Amino acid sequence: MRKFKPFSLNLKGELVEITRPQVMGILNITPDSFYGCSRSFDTNAISRRIDEMITEGVDIIDIGGYSSRPGADDISSQEEIQRLEMAMNIIHQKNINTPISVDTFRADVAKHAIATLGAHIINDISAGLLDKAMIETVAQLKVPYIAMHMRGTPATMNNCTNYNNITADVIYELSERINRLTLAGVNDIIIDPGFGFAKTLEQNYELLHNLEHLHELGYPLLVGVSRKSMIYKALNTIPDDALNGTTIVNTIALQAGAAILRVHDIKEAHEAIKLTQLTNNQI
Repeated sequence: MRKFKPFSLNLKGELVEITRPQVMGILNITPDSFYGCSRSFDTNAISRRIDEMITEGVDIIDIGGYSSRPGADDISSQEEIQRLEMAMNIIHQKNINTPISVDTFRADVAKHAIATLGAHIINDISAGLLDKAMIETVAQLKVPYIAMHMRGTPATMNNCTNYNNITADVIYELSERINRLTLAGVNDIIIDPGFGFAKTLEQNYELLHNLEHLHELGYPLLVGVSRKSMIYKALNTIPDDALNGTTIVNTIALQAGAAILRVHDIKEAHEAIKLTQLTNNQI
């Protein structure tokens, strides 16, 4: 069992000390995300979802305007920006001070989200591989950057699972991205092993078993497994019934030292964090 290691993030010029694992709540501004209950596609639904997240104590709100599930509709950058604007306008109207992360792999969307809409963090499922301008853009914006491991694209990733050793290969491929980021001048990096992206069911659990090894990279670790197929397929169920499985996997990730849990269910994630920390305090 690995204890949480505190870290800091530069959020709009303010150095914020993170002293416990964080809960990142998912706000999908899309009509076609894999988990139907996470879709908020009109202003009333978005407003209700934001209120729920704040009430349950969300630490970071992660807004996504582009669904990355296989088979999802492709949309233009402009439509993605319009979806993000809809959510960010509501957040500003509510005077919410919670840090905002934007889930995008497009550099122009990232720039608009930070410079115009007032977001704080960029969460990129491709770690810069899907848009060559992303790394330079994030470096110029001077914001924290979540670099997720993936191969291929959301449409092709299921055919990109040929690893020699899943854990060693993910560490190596993330280290290459980290090297690019640091050379470009990106200082605040968070790594995400990319559960469910270009990985088979068995590879996901092998990677989970070896998750602690990713700390060799030297950066805070984000884990996003909430209601994913690695859980509901393993349990022969559906995303709607995968909360218990999600909590179990999140707890395993926390025991391996995860710094951020990206989830649909905020209250339950906080409970997992509290009980895991109580256990760690006995060590």
